[in-house]
Amino acid sequence: MINGLFCNGLQGIQKPAWLEALYTQKFFVSCSIHETAKKNEKNILCLDCCTSICPHCLQFHRFHRLVQVRRYVYHDVVRLEDLEKLIDCSNVQAYTINSAKVVFIKKRPQNRQFKGSGNYCTSCDRSLQEPYIHCSLGCKVDFLLKHNKDLSPYLRTCHSLQLSPDFLVPPDMGEDEMTNETPHSTIVDCDEPMSSSSGSSGSENMSMMCTEIVRKKRSGLYVCGRSVSKVSEEDMATSMSRRKGIPHRSPLC
Repeated sequence: MINGLFCNGLQGIQKPAWLEALYTQKFFVSCSIHETAKKNEKNILCLDCCTSICPHCLQFHRFHRLVQVRRYVYHDVVRLEDLEKLIDCSNVQAYTINSAKVVFIKKRPQNRQFKGSGNYCTSCDRSLQEPYIHCSLGCKVDFLLKHNKDLSPYLRTCHSLQLSPDFLVPPDMGEDEMTNETPHSTIVDCDEPMSSSSGSSGSENMSMMCTEIVRKKRSGLYVCGRSVSKVSEEDMATSMSRRKGIPHRSPLC
């Protein structure tokens, strides 16, 4: 790669790195960096880093050129307005979604070729409307590289490209979710000291708290915040004797 351009073969065919990334990067997959965060689909391409990112990655790319990738009939598309700042998109058929014109990134070959009059894509023979001859940006690039051997006349200089105003940034997550930390537990461990004005009273309170947890968690799931398999029979007997005392039977008549 030289000055952000890929050189293919010995004929000096040049393709910008961002265009190669737009065609090869995977979008609408979970971001490995923010895999535990909500709305972590990678739907943005950073043209300066040539990589796909998710909305949570924006803070690290806020000064870079960014373009949003959208989905239309299960294919990746980009707004025509954004692409035209980077490359000549003439003769590429555009489609309208949400009041915005978009262009398919990759070619969409049809299962069977239609015969008859009309316009067809130069690369994948897809039926097109007049006067278009390319069904996607990838088809036009392939056509230009095949016939002209160079994309330079069709590339445009773009020093700044920001996301469109309709791009939705996920609302701020909670502090625990943003730092991927587990929230602190509210259960107090019996082995940890508990702050109190009186040491003896604090120990008594802790003992009463542990006893209460034993009573409520008779099933043996948790005892004082620690996981156990079951409460021993000896502890159960001791607890029962403290509450009710030793039972006495009436003498037989």
